[in-house]
Amino acid sequence: MSKLFKRTKVLATVGPSVFAEEKLKEMVYAGVNGFRMNFSHGTNEEKQEQIAIIRKYAAERGKAVAILQDLPGPKIRLGEIKDNHLDVKEGDELILDYAMTEHDGSKTLPVQWNLAEKVKVGESLSIWDGKIKTDIIEITSNTAIKVRVKNDGFLMNKKGINLPDTDLGGDIITDKDLADIEYGATQDYDFVAVSFIQTADDINRFRQILASHGSKAQIIAKIETRKAIESEESMEKIVKAADGIMIARGDMAIEAGDEVVPIIQRKLIALCRQYSKLVIVATQMMMSMVDNPQPTRAEVSDVATAVLLGADAVMLSDETANGKYPIETIREMKKVILYTQSHSYVQCIEKSSVVGEYKNYDAMSSAVVVLTDQINADLLVVATKTGATARAIAAQRPKLPIISVTSDQRVANQLALLYSNSAYIRERTPTYALDLVRELKDSGYLKLKENEEDLTIALLSSTERDKVGSTDTIQIKKV
Repeated sequence: MSKLFKRTKVLATVGPSVFAEEKLKEMVYAGVNGFRMNFSHGTNEEKQEQIAIIRKYAAERGKAVAILQDLPGPKIRLGEIKDNHLDVKEGDELILDYAMTEHDGSKTLPVQWNLAEKVKVGESLSIWDGKIKTDIIEITSNTAIKVRVKNDGFLMNKKGINLPDTDLGGDIITDKDLADIEYGATQDYDFVAVSFIQTADDINRFRQILASHGSKAQIIAKIETRKAIESEESMEKIVKAADGIMIARGDMAIEAGDEVVPIIQRKLIALCRQYSKLVIVATQMMMSMVDNPQPTRAEVSDVATAVLLGADAVMLSDETANGKYPIETIREMKKVILYTQSHSYVQCIEKSSVVGEYKNYDAMSSAVVVLTDQINADLLVVATKTGATARAIAAQRPKLPIISVTSDQRVANQLALLYSNSAYIRERTPTYALDLVRELKDSGYLKLKENEEDLTIALLSSTERDKVGSTDTIQIKKV
Protein backbone atom coordinates (compact mmCIF):
# COMPACT_ATOMS: atom_id res chain seq x y z
CA MET A 1 0.00 0.00 0.00
CA SER A 2 1.72 3.19 -1.19
CA LYS A 3 -0.38 5.79 0.63
CA LEU A 4 1.69 7.63 3.22
CA PHE A 5 0.12 7.47 6.68
CA LYS A 6 1.43 8.61 10.04
CA ARG A 7 1.69 5.94 12.70
CA THR A 8 2.23 8.29 15.64
CA LYS A 9 -0.80 10.54 16.09
CA VAL A 10 -1.13 14.26 16.86
CA LEU A 11 -3.14 15.53 19.85
CA ALA A 12 -3.59 19.32 19.76
CA THR A 13 -4.93 21.72 22.40
CA VAL A 14 -7.82 24.05 21.60
CA GLY A 15 -7.36 27.66 22.71
CA PRO A 16 -7.80 31.27 21.61
CA SER A 17 -5.51 30.89 18.59
CA VAL A 18 -7.85 28.31 17.03
CA PHE A 19 -11.31 29.23 18.36
CA ALA A 20 -12.48 30.33 14.90
CA GLU A 21 -14.42 27.69 12.97
CA GLU A 22 -12.08 27.96 10.00
CA LYS A 23 -9.06 27.27 12.22
CA LEU A 24 -10.66 24.17 13.75
CA LYS A 25 -11.46 22.96 10.24
CA GLU A 26 -7.85 23.53 9.20
CA MET A 27 -6.67 21.51 12.20
CA VAL A 28 -8.84 18.54 11.19
CA TYR A 29 -7.61 18.72 7.61
CA ALA A 30 -3.96 19.30 8.60
CA GLY A 31 -3.89 15.93 10.34
CA VAL A 32 -4.91 16.39 13.97
CA ASN A 33 -6.20 13.09 15.37
CA GLY A 34 -7.33 14.34 18.76
CA PHE A 35 -8.36 17.62 20.36
CA ARG A 36 -7.55 18.51 23.99
CA MET A 37 -10.06 20.69 25.82
CA ASN A 38 -8.30 22.39 28.73
CA PHE A 39 -10.82 22.84 31.56
CA SER A 40 -8.56 25.33 33.31
CA HIS A 41 -9.87 27.92 30.87
CA GLY A 42 -13.03 28.82 28.96
CA THR A 43 -16.71 28.11 29.43
CA ASN A 44 -18.75 24.97 28.91
CA GLU A 45 -20.76 26.75 26.23
CA GLU A 46 -17.61 27.58 24.27
CA LYS A 47 -16.44 23.98 24.45
CA GLN A 48 -19.81 22.64 23.28
CA GLU A 49 -19.62 24.88 20.24
CA GLN A 50 -16.03 23.82 19.50
CA ILE A 51 -16.87 20.12 19.82
CA ALA A 52 -19.77 20.51 17.37
CA ILE A 53 -17.43 22.19 14.85
CA ILE A 54 -14.78 19.50 15.26
CA ARG A 55 -17.30 16.69 14.80
CA LYS A 56 -18.77 18.44 11.75
CA TYR A 57 -15.46 18.65 9.89
CA ALA A 58 -14.27 15.23 11.03
CA ALA A 59 -17.42 13.76 9.47
CA GLU A 60 -16.84 15.84 6.34
CA ARG A 61 -13.28 14.51 6.20
CA GLY A 62 -14.50 10.97 6.82
CA LYS A 63 -12.26 10.37 9.85
CA ALA A 64 -12.74 9.59 13.51
CA VAL A 65 -11.15 12.07 15.93
CA ALA A 66 -10.77 11.89 19.70
CA ILE A 67 -11.82 14.66 22.07
CA LEU A 68 -10.11 14.78 25.47
CA GLN A 69 -11.43 16.58 28.56
CA ASP A 70 -8.39 17.68 30.60
CA LEU A 71 -9.27 18.37 34.24
CA PRO A 72 -6.98 20.84 36.07
CA GLY A 73 -7.08 19.20 39.50
CA PRO A 74 -6.18 21.26 42.58
CA LYS A 75 -4.81 24.69 41.68
CA ILE A 76 -1.89 24.89 44.06
CA ARG A 77 -0.64 28.41 43.50
CA LEU A 78 -0.03 31.80 45.06
CA GLY A 79 -2.80 34.38 45.28
CA GLU A 80 -2.58 38.02 44.25
CA ILE A 81 0.62 39.78 45.36
CA LYS A 82 0.71 43.52 46.03
CA ASP A 83 2.01 45.37 42.96
CA ASN A 84 2.48 41.94 41.33
CA HIS A 85 6.07 41.73 42.58
CA LEU A 86 7.88 40.57 45.72
CA ASP A 87 11.67 40.20 45.93
CA VAL A 88 12.95 37.27 47.99
CA LYS A 89 16.47 36.29 49.04
CA GLU A 90 18.15 33.12 50.21
CA GLY A 91 17.33 32.61 53.89
CA ASP A 92 14.09 34.62 53.85
CA GLU A 93 11.19 33.05 55.71
CA LEU A 94 7.75 33.27 54.08
CA ILE A 95 4.30 32.48 55.47
CA LEU A 96 1.91 30.92 52.95
CA ASP A 97 -1.59 31.40 54.33
CA TYR A 98 -4.80 30.04 52.78
CA ALA A 99 -6.89 32.34 55.01
CA MET A 100 -5.24 35.51 53.73
CA THR A 101 -7.49 37.42 51.33
CA GLU A 102 -5.32 40.42 50.43
CA HIS A 103 -1.53 40.75 50.36
CA ASP A 104 -0.15 43.76 52.24
CA GLY A 105 3.39 43.69 50.82
CA SER A 106 4.80 41.61 53.68
CA LYS A 107 6.43 38.18 53.64
CA THR A 108 3.05 36.61 54.44
CA LEU A 109 1.51 35.57 51.15
CA PRO A 110 -1.96 34.35 50.13
CA VAL A 111 -2.27 30.89 48.56
CA GLN A 112 -5.25 29.31 46.76
CA TRP A 113 -5.00 25.88 48.42
CA ASN A 114 -4.69 24.91 52.08
CA LEU A 115 -1.13 23.61 52.25
CA ALA A 116 -1.32 23.16 56.03
CA GLU A 117 -3.66 20.19 55.63
CA LYS A 118 -1.20 18.13 53.56
CA VAL A 119 2.45 19.15 53.91
CA LYS A 120 4.96 18.13 56.58
CA VAL A 121 7.96 19.91 58.07
CA GLY A 122 11.11 19.00 56.15
CA GLU A 123 9.41 18.64 52.78
CA SER A 124 10.41 20.82 49.85
CA LEU A 125 8.18 23.35 48.09
CA SER A 126 8.93 24.99 44.74
CA ILE A 127 7.26 28.10 43.29
CA TRP A 128 6.96 29.32 39.70
CA ASP A 129 8.18 26.26 37.79
CA GLY A 130 11.01 25.78 40.28
CA LYS A 131 12.41 29.31 39.99
CA ILE A 132 12.08 29.75 43.76
CA LYS A 133 12.95 26.73 45.91
CA THR A 134 12.06 26.49 49.60
CA ASP A 135 11.96 24.08 52.52
CA ILE A 136 8.94 23.77 54.83
CA ILE A 137 10.08 24.60 58.36
CA GLU A 138 6.85 25.01 60.35
CA ILE A 139 3.09 24.48 60.27
CA THR A 140 2.09 27.79 61.86
CA SER A 141 -1.71 27.28 61.96
CA ASN A 142 -4.44 25.15 60.46
CA THR A 143 -4.30 27.35 57.33
CA ALA A 144 -0.66 28.51 57.15
CA ILE A 145 2.87 27.17 56.79
CA LYS A 146 6.33 28.73 57.03
CA VAL A 147 9.02 28.09 54.41
CA ARG A 148 12.69 29.10 54.12
CA VAL A 149 13.85 30.38 50.72
CA LYS A 150 16.90 28.67 49.21
CA ASN A 151 17.72 31.09 46.37
CA ASP A 152 17.36 34.74 45.35
CA GLY A 153 14.58 35.81 43.01
CA PHE A 154 11.13 37.37 42.94
CA LEU A 155 7.50 36.27 42.99
CA MET A 156 4.45 37.36 41.00
CA ASN A 157 0.69 36.80 41.06
CA LYS A 158 -0.75 33.29 40.96
CA LYS A 159 2.50 31.46 40.28
CA GLY A 160 2.21 27.69 40.62
CA ILE A 161 3.44 25.70 43.60
CA ASN A 162 4.93 22.18 43.39
CA LEU A 163 5.08 19.76 46.32
CA PRO A 164 7.44 16.99 45.18
CA ASP A 165 7.67 15.31 48.61
CA THR A 166 4.02 15.63 49.66
CA ASP A 167 1.54 12.76 49.69
CA LEU A 168 -1.78 14.28 48.64
CA GLY A 169 -3.59 11.25 50.05
CA GLY A 170 -5.84 10.88 47.03
CA ASP A 171 -7.17 14.41 47.45
CA ILE A 172 -6.63 15.35 43.79
CA ILE A 173 -10.21 15.90 42.59
CA THR A 174 -11.62 19.33 43.37
CA ASP A 175 -15.23 20.51 43.52
CA LYS A 176 -14.68 22.12 40.11
CA ASP A 177 -13.41 18.80 38.76
CA LEU A 178 -16.51 17.03 40.06
CA ALA A 179 -18.75 19.60 38.37
CA ASP A 180 -16.73 19.26 35.14
CA ILE A 181 -16.99 15.46 35.30
CA GLU A 182 -20.76 15.64 35.73
CA TYR A 183 -21.03 18.07 32.83
CA GLY A 184 -18.61 16.09 30.65
CA ALA A 185 -20.58 12.87 31.10
CA THR A 186 -23.46 14.54 29.23
CA GLN A 187 -21.19 15.72 26.41
CA ASP A 188 -19.21 14.14 23.59
CA TYR A 189 -15.89 13.36 25.31
CA ASP A 190 -13.88 10.25 24.49
CA PHE A 191 -11.18 10.62 27.16
CA VAL A 192 -10.84 12.35 30.54
CA ALA A 193 -7.32 13.30 31.67
CA VAL A 194 -6.73 13.43 35.44
CA SER A 195 -4.02 15.63 36.95
CA PHE A 196 -1.64 14.93 39.87
CA ILE A 197 -2.08 11.15 39.84
CA GLN A 198 0.12 9.64 42.56
CA THR A 199 -1.10 6.04 42.86
CA ALA A 200 -3.28 3.48 41.09
CA ASP A 201 -5.86 4.01 43.85
CA ASP A 202 -6.35 7.57 42.58
CA ILE A 203 -7.39 6.14 39.20
CA ASN A 204 -9.67 3.52 40.72
CA ARG A 205 -11.49 6.19 42.74
CA PHE A 206 -11.83 8.37 39.67
CA ARG A 207 -13.21 5.45 37.63
CA GLN A 208 -15.97 5.01 40.22
CA ILE A 209 -16.89 8.69 39.88
CA LEU A 210 -17.07 8.42 36.08
CA ALA A 211 -19.19 5.27 36.31
CA SER A 212 -21.61 6.97 38.72
CA HIS A 213 -22.35 9.52 35.99
CA GLY A 214 -22.69 6.90 33.26
CA SER A 215 -19.62 8.13 31.38
CA LYS A 216 -18.00 5.88 28.77
CA ALA A 217 -14.92 8.07 28.51
CA GLN A 218 -11.56 6.38 29.01
CA ILE A 219 -9.17 7.61 31.72
CA ILE A 220 -5.83 9.18 30.84
CA ALA A 221 -3.55 9.45 33.89
CA LYS A 222 -1.27 12.46 33.75
CA ILE A 223 2.12 11.41 35.12
CA GLU A 224 3.65 14.53 36.62
CA THR A 225 4.32 13.90 40.32
CA ARG A 226 7.44 12.47 41.93
CA LYS A 227 5.37 9.95 43.88
CA ALA A 228 3.91 8.48 40.67
CA ILE A 229 7.36 7.63 39.35
CA GLU A 230 9.13 6.78 42.62
CA SER A 231 9.46 3.10 41.70
CA GLU A 232 9.03 0.69 38.80
CA GLU A 233 6.22 -0.96 40.76
CA SER A 234 4.23 2.26 41.23
CA MET A 235 4.52 3.15 37.53
CA GLU A 236 3.41 -0.33 36.49
CA LYS A 237 0.38 -0.25 38.81
CA ILE A 238 -0.70 3.15 37.43
CA VAL A 239 -0.34 1.98 33.83
CA LYS A 240 -2.39 -1.14 34.54
CA ALA A 241 -5.15 0.85 36.28
CA ALA A 242 -5.50 3.56 33.62
CA ASP A 243 -6.71 3.35 30.01
CA GLY A 244 -3.80 5.50 28.95
CA ILE A 245 -0.96 7.70 30.17
CA MET A 246 0.02 11.28 29.43
CA ILE A 247 3.68 11.92 30.17
CA ALA A 248 3.38 15.50 31.47
CA ARG A 249 7.04 16.38 31.35
CA GLY A 250 6.83 19.96 32.64
CA ASP A 251 5.69 19.35 36.21
CA MET A 252 7.57 16.05 36.26
CA ALA A 253 10.82 17.89 35.59
CA ILE A 254 10.11 20.38 38.40
CA GLU A 255 9.25 17.65 40.91
CA ALA A 256 11.86 15.03 40.00
CA GLY A 257 14.56 16.87 38.03
CA ASP A 258 15.11 17.51 34.32
CA GLU A 259 17.57 14.63 34.00
CA VAL A 260 14.92 12.14 35.14
CA VAL A 261 12.42 12.89 32.36
CA PRO A 262 14.00 11.10 29.34
CA ILE A 263 14.46 7.86 31.28
CA ILE A 264 10.94 7.93 32.76
CA GLN A 265 9.53 8.70 29.31
CA ARG A 266 11.25 5.63 27.89
CA LYS A 267 10.07 3.41 30.76
CA LEU A 268 6.45 4.59 30.62
CA ILE A 269 6.21 4.10 26.85
CA ALA A 270 7.55 0.56 27.24
CA LEU A 271 5.09 -0.20 30.06
CA CYS A 272 2.14 1.09 28.06
CA ARG A 273 3.12 -1.09 25.12
CA GLN A 274 3.40 -4.12 27.40
CA TYR A 275 -0.11 -3.57 28.71
CA SER A 276 -1.67 -2.30 25.45
CA LYS A 277 -2.37 1.12 26.92
CA LEU A 278 -2.39 4.45 25.09
CA VAL A 279 0.67 6.64 25.72
CA ILE A 280 0.88 10.36 24.94
CA VAL A 281 4.10 12.40 25.17
CA ALA A 282 3.36 16.01 26.15
CA THR A 283 4.85 19.39 27.05
CA GLN A 284 6.97 21.80 25.00
CA MET A 285 7.40 19.51 22.02
CA MET A 286 7.53 22.46 19.61
CA MET A 287 7.30 25.31 22.11
CA SER A 288 9.40 27.76 20.08
CA MET A 289 6.68 27.75 17.42
CA VAL A 290 4.44 29.74 19.75
CA ASP A 291 6.38 32.72 18.36
CA ASN A 292 8.39 31.34 15.42
CA PRO A 293 7.35 29.71 12.12
CA GLN A 294 9.98 26.96 12.40
CA PRO A 295 10.85 24.55 15.24
CA THR A 296 14.34 24.28 16.70
CA ARG A 297 16.50 21.29 15.85
CA ALA A 298 16.22 20.16 19.48
CA GLU A 299 12.42 20.15 19.20
CA VAL A 300 12.52 18.16 15.97
CA SER A 301 14.78 15.65 17.72
CA ASP A 302 12.39 15.51 20.70
CA VAL A 303 9.42 14.64 18.49
CA ALA A 304 11.47 12.12 16.52
CA THR A 305 12.63 10.45 19.75
CA ALA A 306 9.02 10.00 20.89
CA VAL A 307 8.22 8.41 17.53
CA LEU A 308 11.21 6.07 17.71
CA LEU A 309 10.32 5.00 21.25
CA GLY A 310 6.82 4.08 20.05
CA ALA A 311 4.54 6.76 21.52
CA ASP A 312 0.94 6.49 20.34
CA ALA A 313 0.60 10.27 20.20
CA VAL A 314 2.55 13.48 20.63
CA MET A 315 0.80 16.54 22.05
CA LEU A 316 0.80 20.24 21.29
CA SER A 317 -0.23 22.63 24.09
CA ASP A 318 0.48 26.36 23.89
CA GLU A 319 1.73 25.84 20.35
CA THR A 320 -1.83 25.49 19.08
CA ALA A 321 -3.80 27.03 21.97
CA ASN A 322 -2.00 30.38 22.10
CA GLY A 323 0.66 30.33 19.39
CA LYS A 324 1.04 32.51 16.32
CA TYR A 325 1.49 29.52 14.00
CA PRO A 326 -0.89 26.73 15.11
CA ILE A 327 -1.52 25.17 11.69
CA GLU A 328 2.12 25.44 10.67
CA THR A 329 3.10 23.69 13.92
CA ILE A 330 0.76 20.78 13.17
CA ARG A 331 2.24 20.43 9.69
CA GLU A 332 5.80 20.56 11.01
CA MET A 333 5.04 17.88 13.60
CA LYS A 334 3.41 15.69 10.98
CA LYS A 335 6.43 16.13 8.69
CA VAL A 336 8.81 15.00 11.45
CA ILE A 337 6.63 11.96 12.23
CA LEU A 338 6.45 10.86 8.59
CA TYR A 339 10.16 11.29 7.93
CA THR A 340 11.17 9.50 11.12
CA GLN A 341 8.91 6.49 10.59
CA SER A 342 10.02 6.24 6.96
CA HIS A 343 13.71 6.06 7.84
CA SER A 344 13.82 4.08 11.07
CA TYR A 345 11.91 1.42 12.99
CA VAL A 346 10.34 1.75 16.40
CA GLN A 347 12.67 0.42 19.05
CA CYS A 348 11.80 -2.87 20.72
CA ILE A 349 10.18 -2.91 24.13
CA GLU A 350 12.28 -4.11 27.04
CA LYS A 351 10.32 -7.29 27.79
CA SER A 352 10.09 -10.09 25.26
CA SER A 353 6.39 -10.76 25.76
CA VAL A 354 3.30 -8.60 25.83
CA VAL A 355 0.74 -9.11 28.56
CA GLY A 356 -2.86 -8.06 28.78
CA GLU A 357 -6.26 -8.66 30.27
CA TYR A 358 -7.09 -11.35 27.70
CA LYS A 359 -4.28 -13.66 26.63
CA ASN A 360 -5.82 -14.39 23.23
CA TYR A 361 -5.60 -10.70 22.29
CA ASP A 362 -1.86 -10.69 22.92
CA ALA A 363 -1.11 -14.06 21.37
CA MET A 364 -3.09 -13.37 18.22
CA SER A 365 -1.84 -9.83 17.83
CA SER A 366 1.76 -11.02 18.10
CA ALA A 367 1.11 -13.81 15.60
CA VAL A 368 -0.62 -11.61 13.04
CA VAL A 369 2.15 -8.99 13.04
CA VAL A 370 4.75 -11.69 12.36
CA LEU A 371 2.50 -13.23 9.72
CA THR A 372 2.00 -9.98 7.83
CA ASP A 373 5.76 -9.50 7.65
CA GLN A 374 6.25 -12.99 6.27
CA ILE A 375 3.63 -12.66 3.54
CA ASN A 376 4.42 -9.01 2.76
CA ALA A 377 0.83 -7.97 3.43
CA ASP A 378 -0.50 -4.51 2.61
CA LEU A 379 -2.47 -3.88 5.77
CA LEU A 380 -4.03 -5.26 8.94
CA VAL A 381 -7.81 -5.18 9.28
CA VAL A 382 -9.56 -5.61 12.63
CA ALA A 383 -13.27 -6.14 13.22
CA THR A 384 -13.68 -4.94 16.80
CA LYS A 385 -16.49 -4.35 19.28
CA THR A 386 -14.56 -2.65 22.11
CA GLY A 387 -11.23 -1.79 20.46
CA ALA A 388 -9.25 -4.23 22.63
CA THR A 389 -7.93 -6.29 19.70
CA ALA A 390 -6.86 -3.16 17.83
CA ARG A 391 -5.01 -1.94 20.93
CA ALA A 392 -3.23 -5.28 21.34
CA ILE A 393 -2.06 -5.19 17.72
CA ALA A 394 -0.97 -1.56 17.95
CA ALA A 395 1.10 -2.40 21.04
CA GLN A 396 3.30 -4.51 18.74
CA ARG A 397 4.01 -1.32 16.73
CA PRO A 398 3.54 -2.87 13.27
CA LYS A 399 4.90 -1.12 10.20
CA LEU A 400 1.58 -1.62 8.41
CA PRO A 401 -1.54 0.50 8.81
CA ILE A 402 -4.30 -0.93 10.98
CA ILE A 403 -7.82 -0.48 9.64
CA SER A 404 -10.32 -0.95 12.46
CA VAL A 405 -14.03 -1.30 11.78
CA THR A 406 -16.60 -1.03 14.54
CA SER A 407 -20.28 -0.25 14.94
CA ASP A 408 -19.61 1.96 17.99
CA GLN A 409 -18.78 5.63 17.35
CA ARG A 410 -17.22 6.06 20.81
CA VAL A 411 -14.85 3.13 20.19
CA ALA A 412 -13.84 4.57 16.82
CA ASN A 413 -13.11 7.96 18.37
CA GLN A 414 -11.00 6.40 21.12
CA LEU A 415 -9.02 4.43 18.53
CA ALA A 416 -8.23 7.66 16.66
CA LEU A 417 -5.20 8.27 18.92
CA LEU A 418 -3.98 4.68 18.67
CA TYR A 419 -0.68 3.94 16.95
CA SER A 420 -0.99 3.26 13.20
CA ASN A 421 -4.77 2.96 13.44
CA SER A 422 -7.58 4.32 11.26
CA ALA A 423 -11.04 3.59 12.62
CA TYR A 424 -14.30 3.44 10.65
CA ILE A 425 -17.95 3.15 11.65
CA ARG A 426 -20.02 0.56 9.84
CA GLU A 427 -23.13 -1.41 10.73
CA ARG A 428 -22.17 -4.93 11.75
CA THR A 429 -22.68 -7.57 9.07
CA PRO A 430 -20.85 -10.85 8.42
CA THR A 431 -18.71 -9.10 5.75
CA TYR A 432 -18.51 -5.51 7.03
CA ALA A 433 -14.72 -5.48 7.41
CA LEU A 434 -14.07 -6.78 3.89
CA ASP A 435 -16.73 -4.49 2.49
CA LEU A 436 -14.92 -1.52 4.06
CA VAL A 437 -11.58 -2.55 2.50
CA ARG A 438 -13.22 -2.81 -0.93
CA GLU A 439 -14.80 0.60 -0.43
CA LEU A 440 -11.47 2.18 0.55
CA LYS A 441 -9.72 0.51 -2.37
CA ASP A 442 -12.33 1.67 -4.88
CA SER A 443 -12.13 5.23 -3.52
CA GLY A 444 -8.36 5.32 -4.06
CA TYR A 445 -7.55 5.63 -0.35
CA LEU A 446 -5.89 2.20 -0.43
CA LYS A 447 -3.54 1.91 -3.37
CA LEU A 448 -2.11 -1.20 -4.97
CA LYS A 449 1.59 -1.95 -5.18
CA GLU A 450 3.13 -1.73 -8.62
CA ASN A 451 2.26 -4.77 -10.79
CA GLU A 452 -0.24 -6.00 -8.19
CA GLU A 453 -3.94 -6.51 -8.92
CA ASP A 454 -5.14 -7.13 -5.35
CA LEU A 455 -4.47 -5.99 -1.81
CA THR A 456 -3.17 -8.65 0.56
CA ILE A 457 -4.72 -8.20 3.98
CA ALA A 458 -4.69 -9.99 7.32
CA LEU A 459 -8.15 -9.88 8.89
CA LEU A 460 -8.77 -10.46 12.61
CA SER A 461 -12.33 -11.16 13.64
CA SER A 462 -14.54 -13.30 15.86
CA THR A 463 -16.83 -16.21 15.12
CA GLU A 464 -18.90 -15.10 18.14
CA ARG A 465 -20.08 -11.72 16.91
CA ASP A 466 -21.60 -10.28 20.07
CA LYS A 467 -19.18 -11.60 22.67
CA VAL A 468 -16.54 -9.21 24.04
CA GLY A 469 -13.03 -10.67 24.11
CA SER A 470 -13.77 -13.38 21.56
CA THR A 471 -11.34 -12.55 18.72
CA ASP A 472 -10.39 -16.01 17.49
CA THR A 473 -9.77 -15.91 13.73
CA ILE A 474 -7.00 -14.72 11.44
CA GLN A 475 -7.73 -14.79 7.71
CA ILE A 476 -5.46 -13.91 4.82
CA LYS A 477 -7.48 -12.34 2.02
CA LYS A 478 -6.95 -10.92 -1.44
CA VAL A 479 -9.15 -7.90 -2.09
